Parts: sequence; C-alpha cells; structure tokens
Amino acid sequence: MARTPPRRSLPAPAATPMAFVRALVRGYERYGEDPGEALRAAQITPAQLASSSARITARQMEVVSEAAMRQLDDEALGWFSRKLPWGSYGMLCRASITAPTLGVALKRWCRHHRLLTDDVLLQLSHAGAEATLSIAERRRFGDLREFCLLTLLRYVHGYACWAVDSRIPLLRVTFPFAAPPHADVYPLLFPGPVAFDAGPASLSFDAQYLALPLQRDEHALQLMLQRALPLTVLPYRRDRLLVRRVRQALRSRADRLRSAADLARELHVSVRSLHRQIREEGSSLQALKDAARRELAVELLDRSGRSVKQVAWAVGFRSEKSFSRAFRQWTGRSPVAHRRRGAAP
Repeated sequence: MARTPPRRSLPAPAATPMAFVRALVRGYERYGEDPGEALRAAQITPAQLASSSARITARQMEVVSEAAMRQLDDEALGWFSRKLPWGSYGMLCRASITAPTLGVALKRWCRHHRLLTDDVLLQLSHAGAEATLSIAERRRFGDLREFCLLTLLRYVHGYACWAVDSRIPLLRVTFPFAAPPHADVYPLLFPGPVAFDAGPASLSFDAQYLALPLQRDEHALQLMLQRALPLTVLPYRRDRLLVRRVRQALRSRADRLRSAADLARELHVSVRSLHRQIREEGSSLQALKDAARRELAVELLDRSGRSVKQVAWAVGFRSEKSFSRAFRQWTGRSPVAHRRRGAAP
C-alpha cells in the first residue's frame, strides 16, 4: 500500500513592501544607530533593501520591527519627539484590559496614549451606527508619516480584535496622503475600503462592536505580550457579530443582496469566509436569508399597501410566483391569504 506523502505547508507570501523597512531604517538614522543586526535577523539583504519593488513576509516584518524597537528602546521607531521605551504599548494594553466593553477599552487607549506623546491625538467618536477612531497630527512626520499613521491604526485595530476575540471588519479607512506605489498592500492590512487623500487617518466600523465585552484576562494578556507584534501584521478570522450583521443587511437591503457574492461585498469578507463563519455559528446563509425575507415580507404585507409583486421584489425575489411559493413554505398560506386573514374583522 502506497504511503501518502506528508503535506508541505505553503511558504508565507511576501507582501510587505520594502518601503516599510526603509522607514524603520530611517528611525535608526535618527538615533545614529546601525540597523545591520536587525536586518540580518530578519534575513533582509542590502540588495532587497535597495529595491523599490522588493517585498518581505509578515514574519520578517515582525522580526525586524521587534529587533529595532528593542535595540533603539523606542516602540515608535523614531516617529515622535521623544522615545516610547520598550513596553509602552504593553502599558496601554494593561490599562485597557479591565474595561467592561470594547468602547470603554478604546476610550482608555486614546486617553492614555496622550501620556506617551502629544505628537498625535487619538480620538474615538460615535455617530449613529458608525464608530470612528481618528488620528490628529500635531507635528510634521516627513517621510515617516505613512509608516507612523498606518502602524498606529494597526496597533489599535489589532488590539481591539484580540480583546474581544473577534474580527472587526472596517466600513472605511482613510489616510491624508496620496496613494503610495505599494497601495495594493493596504487591503491586506485593513479589512475594508481604503481611501487616500481623504482627511485625517482614521478607521470606521459598526458601532455595535463597541458594546462587546472583553474576552481576555491578565493571563491572556501576559501571553499575548510575549509576541504582540503579529496582531499588527496578521488578519483576524472570526467575527462575533457576523450573523447579526448578515441579518441586518438582509433585512434592510434584501432587494439588492440577491447572492452570497453581493452579501460578501457588502460586509467586506470573502464568500468563502462568509459561509465558513456562518456555519461555525451553527447556521447557514440560506436559513438566514429565508428568516430575513420572511420577517420583511410579513411586515410589508401587514403594514404597507404594496402589491404582492412589489413585496416580492422588495424582499429579493425576481417573480411573484417564486415568492408566493416560498411564502407558503414559510407560513403555510399564500401572501394573498395572509393579507386577507390580517384584514379580517
């Protein structure tokens, strides 16, 4: 009997642009230090560093960043007017970990960040169904600006996802600078639409996430801080509110979200991730679609004067006949019989 050869893991993709490493090297230059040891630890060659098109893996970026932060004793890597000694962002994590909800934790993070530096001001705002964390710049960062702003947003987003043990999809990410040559990496860094030349650096997400309770304790924090940097370079998979967001999207936009691909685009996830996460929550996309369509159809038949054909279209059906057949399966009666029953004295 032939033996099945062992599976080989695929090599990690080299997606991180060398521009980020060169920004890190400029931090060394500010302090008059040699980056050679950190570059060698991450296996980044001088030829790669000089190449504008070279890319490295997330693991290499983690290694070179941690080595630089430790060697320079500056977690800001030269961005700010004063150093942020090693452990500064760990202090922010500790100050936030006892918060009852993510919203409180992020407010603490923003408030305590001012104790580290006043070169930037982090602010959490909440308007309607949308929450936004923005960065106000209070000094000129020159050629360190891009790496500084995107890393600060990644720090906050990574910590937030870890704290509530959930992927937090982003409705919008904005940056005040023009799109860089390596703009194609931004969708990998931020799970949502990214806009350049668009006002202050910020990220916006569904405000419902602010109410999620924190899932981590002091022991989990200690373990995380032993290797915290992957939070800023690797995406989070699970979304604790995905099923709720699917239901809301299907209820409010049933006429436009007719397929899994439509819904995945609306929620900024892949079709594969959409099906997988819904399945992990013990449901299916079809079951959620049926429930949302049924609820909306009953509401429109009971409370509006729309024709059955108009109701069918509003809840995502292309024909009155297919809607009537589905409605009968859901309720045991036709849409017309349902409406007559509701109108009976």
